[in-house]
Amino acid sequence: MNSLPATPSLLAVARRVVWFKQPEETLADPVHFLAHVMTYGTAEDLQALNDSVGADALREVLRHPPPGVFDGRSWAYWHYRLGLTPPGQPVPPLPQRRFD
Repeated sequence: MNSLPATPSLLAVARRVVWFKQPEETLADPVHFLAHVMTYGTAEDLQALNDSVGADALREVLRHPPPGVFDGRSWAYWHYRLGLTPPGQPVPPLPQRRFD
């Protein structure tokens, strides 16, 4: 997935949701950024993403999630919301960090 454009609205979301990185650096890693917005973002944050990414990009984040970002509630919500898990079926386990 390519980096996201540094629009004023996306920079504002990046600054607030991924506070520990510079906004431009955050937008250069869209999977990590989108995972954070999907977990910690507000409805307004998600609306700001609406013009830049679509549902397919969010599905891609769930297919290749960064470990340690999603909580159980957000993980389940997005799997059901985006149709990756049928209603009534269990969601896949949360991604785990690996320490080799």
